Amino acid sequence: MFKEKFKDGIISAKQFTREDISYILKKGKEMIKNTNSNLLRGKILATLFFEPSTRTRLSFESAMYRLGGSVIGFQSGDVSSIKKGESIADTIRTVENYCDCIVMRHPLEGSAKLAANFAKIPIINAGSGSGEHPTQGLLDLLTISEECGTLDGLNIGIMGDLKYGRTVHSLSILLSNYEVNLYFISPPELSMRNRYKEFLINEREAKFKEITQYRKILDVLDVLYITRIQKERFVDQEEYERVKGIYVFNKDDLKETKSTFKLMHPLPRITEISPDVDDSEKAIYFRQTNYGLQLRKALLAELLKD
Repeated sequence: MFKEKFKDGIISAKQFTREDISYILKKGKEMIKNTNSNLLRGKILATLFFEPSTRTRLSFESAMYRLGGSVIGFQSGDVSSIKKGESIADTIRTVENYCDCIVMRHPLEGSAKLAANFAKIPIINAGSGSGEHPTQGLLDLLTISEECGTLDGLNIGIMGDLKYGRTVHSLSILLSNYEVNLYFISPPELSMRNRYKEFLINEREAKFKEITQYRKILDVLDVLYITRIQKERFVDQEEYERVKGIYVFNKDDLKETKSTFKLMHPLPRITEISPDVDDSEKAIYFRQTNYGLQLRKALLAELLKD
């Protein structure tokens, strides 16, 4: 049972088998048709966001409200007792008395796992430093499945900041459950971290290639997933200045793609996709946000329903 397996929460994409993914994507597709319900009436979700967020926080809160539940929490560590020096452990052990599930975003990698060690209720990792963002990866799979009609047999490019971008770490792990060809596109200094590549090779026997120039493979891609350069993760700002703006996907690039090509982005977008691409049917990053709402409704429903 999904609820039993994930009773401690959703911390990493590595928790998910293909069967788990298929189940939650099916539930996400059902939620597309189920706009409102009282399934979680009487349940309370706490959203603890120690880093800025628009889509993740609001979609979780909207999901909870649309399922009849309630939401408490904060959107900045500056307004919590962490500001006074309270530990994550103490915050979690306090907040769990007020709610049924905690969604947490924190700048420290490993923070979600730490929180789960102290919690008696489910913890959902909404972004843990430059580590992972598993629910973003799940909503990306729902998006691809709905827009492309399948997850198997696709050529998928993942481009941008693959070193610090937590969304791409979770996405690549989840995609490794499927028969896909992955192309990791980045400058050498922002390539996918070795620990993720080693996991894909040793644990999943996944197929991937590392390249630096996306235009060379545009004609073979079914999906291109672009991420921004994570300025806030750089210790050396000179390094950031060297790589910012290195990729800018524009309208001319669309001409080189398949008729069925899909362009994705977890957002926020900075300069890596030109606005003149937005009106193309191939650009699905704003539709992606709605899939996120549906997927998170499904997750909350499965974790919290009686």
